[in-house]
This record gives sequence, C-alpha cells and structure tokens, in this order.
Amino acid sequence: MDTPLSKKVIQSDKAPKAIGPYSVAIRAGAFVFASGQAGLNPATGELVPGGVEAETRQALTNLKNVLEAAGTDLSQAVKTTVFLKDMGDFTRMNGVYAEFFPADPPARSTVAVAGLPKGASVEIEMVALARQAG
Repeated sequence: MDTPLSKKVIQSDKAPKAIGPYSVAIRAGAFVFASGQAGLNPATGELVPGGVEAETRQALTNLKNVLEAAGTDLSQAVKTTVFLKDMGDFTRMNGVYAEFFPADPPARSTVAVAGLPKGASVEIEMVALARQAG
C-alpha cells in the first residue's frame, strides 16, 4: 500500500512513451501528475491526422489511459493545462474537451505557446486524484 509520501512512476502501453527524460505520470500521495500529452498515436508515435480537434481527442484519450494505468480516471481530474500553438483553435479544442468532461470539469488554464513537440497543435497536462472517491 502506498504511504501518503510515496512516489510511483506510471506507465501505460495505451499511451505514447515519453519522448524525453521525463515520466509519463507520477503518482505521489493522493495525486497523479500526468505529463503533457499531444495527439500522438501510441502505436506509431506520430501525430494523428485531422488537425486540432483530432489531436485534442487523442491527447485526452492518452491522458485517460495514463490515469487508468494509475488506478483512477478522468472523473477524478482536478486541474488541466492546455497548451495551444494557435489561440485561434480555442473553440475547436474546447468543443472536443467538453466531450470528455460533460459534468464537473476540472479547473483549467489555456495558454498559447510558440511551438510544441513534433509540431503538435495542442498538448494537455493533468493533475487528478489518485483514487476514485467512494
């Protein structure tokens, strides 16, 4: 059993491998800290085709799979940060994002950035509760 101060590296075969010297997620005490996920296909490591909407859907699916590997799920997300290459894509990203959080969405920040790995249009990082309530 994990102690309140324990740290565990989380990995998932259903999400892309880290493309640098970082962990895909860390479970620390009562929280899971998921590194930013772009719209990368886990099987190929390449961006999914279809632009910001398809990339957002894949990024959130990747995060869902990472959280499940940590023993939790998207309903336990408490904070996300969305990085957009072009703030003009906000409405399209937001529409897909809303599909994944139909009720009680997490707190969120959205920022525009000069660039993202592999030329991605969007990257999303997340903090979630480590265990489901109840």
